[in-house]
Amino acid sequence: MNNTEIETIVREVIKRSSAGQSGTPEPVNLPGSPVAANGGTVIPSMPLKLAVKLIERVEAKAAEWNMRVVTAVSDGAGRPVAIHCMDGAYIGSFDVALNKTYTSIAFQMSTAELGRLSQPGESLYGIQFTNDGKITIFGGGEVLKHNDVIIGALGVSGGSAKQDTDLAAYGRSVLKEVISCL
Repeated sequence: MNNTEIETIVREVIKRSSAGQSGTPEPVNLPGSPVAANGGTVIPSMPLKLAVKLIERVEAKAAEWNMRVVTAVSDGAGRPVAIHCMDGAYIGSFDVALNKTYTSIAFQMSTAELGRLSQPGESLYGIQFTNDGKITIFGGGEVLKHNDVIIGALGVSGGSAKQDTDLAAYGRSVLKEVISCL
């Protein structure tokens, strides 16, 4: 059974389980599912509901680790979808988290990996001075994929580079689980 078949089954189960409830069920929009838009129909790569659920999981893990972070999720084109600031997070972490999503999308790799490639003597040395200063070369940014397609990026800022890297990697690792719960 492939992922498309599984998603079809999940959608049908959700539709059936919602049919007996009063009121209109909230639509479940997975990456690649068409949604109504002001000008017609669009296919978002990163639905808001998915971005928020992923951020909630990252925030829960951050709380377990006694961290206060800013978590950002952008779509496949690098546009912000959702940004949450935990109480007590550094003010400066807002732009850093958002720039980590942009960097991960722009170069289709984690910011930790880009950081390794941009060290003196490496092939991308100096890359952080491009793109109007939006490039971040320390950990905490991860590319998000669904069915091997880039759907967005996650950026976490507020801890050490290692903590941000580990927390963003955790977020990437639970993406499939979050999608299956929508």
